[in-house]
Amino acid sequence: MKLPLLAAAAALFSLPALAAETPIQVFAAENFYAEAVNAIGGDRVHVESITIGSNVDPHDFEPPPSVARQVSDAKIVVFNGADYDHWMEHLLESTERPDRTVIEAAGLIGVEEGENPHVWYDPRTLPAVADAVATALAAADPEGAAGYEERKAAYVAGLAPIGDKVASMKQRFDGAAITATEPVFGYMADAIGLKVGNEDFQNAIMNETEPSAQQIAEVVDALRGAKVKALIYNNQVSDAMTEQLLTAAKEGNVPVIGVTETIPEGQTYAQWMLGQLESLEKALAGSSS
Repeated sequence: MKLPLLAAAAALFSLPALAAETPIQVFAAENFYAEAVNAIGGDRVHVESITIGSNVDPHDFEPPPSVARQVSDAKIVVFNGADYDHWMEHLLESTERPDRTVIEAAGLIGVEEGENPHVWYDPRTLPAVADAVATALAAADPEGAAGYEERKAAYVAGLAPIGDKVASMKQRFDGAAITATEPVFGYMADAIGLKVGNEDFQNAIMNETEPSAQQIAEVVDALRGAKVKALIYNNQVSDAMTEQLLTAAKEGNVPVIGVTETIPEGQTYAQWMLGQLESLEKALAGSSS
């Protein structure tokens, strides 16, 4: 990551915020949404979130009992939705609170249950979440409204390099064919203009159903025959099927890009997204040369 970006990130998260006498309790189900709340709320919020290890599939996550109390105490709750964090929906139902504001990220960009739930890979999502968070915080704490708006603007500005990178890659690689083990990166691939194949196979893997023999054969053939420019795979899921596809990619000399469903430790959301985009950019450029 370039030093100017790191400096910008440091400045973003050091913007001052006068502490409220009683910080607003916020629960954010995923760590990238928690980052946005902390950046916008500053010392006027207290944010609880869930830490899911990089070797755990978030789809299979079950929260410990302590999380129910955190959700119950929260004035504002931010979660992904689209049946990604289904456990959150259960907790919200069992800890009803009339004065609680619930922000569902998927709903903010029009993604419904049954569609690809990995909406944080859509460049529209985090800016939309930032808007909703700033509005909810201002409603709960009018005295801090100006600060929330100022820090929201700074946070969204810090996301701009992602959009710039996506636009640059779209100019170079629009229409390039890739495939994936799961549709984790799907929204970002769409934004770049990539042609993503084997979607039925990906959805079967995501939904933990057995892909058909034909679906498996098609994706293996695409990799062994170098009919695609890259394979995207989920670093947090390792099984026999993934190993089979990684082997097929190696046999076809197809570049492999690992992506994750949670921010790696020590990185910001912007650094995480840019790192994956840069890895994909190098792979596509190399396979095109």
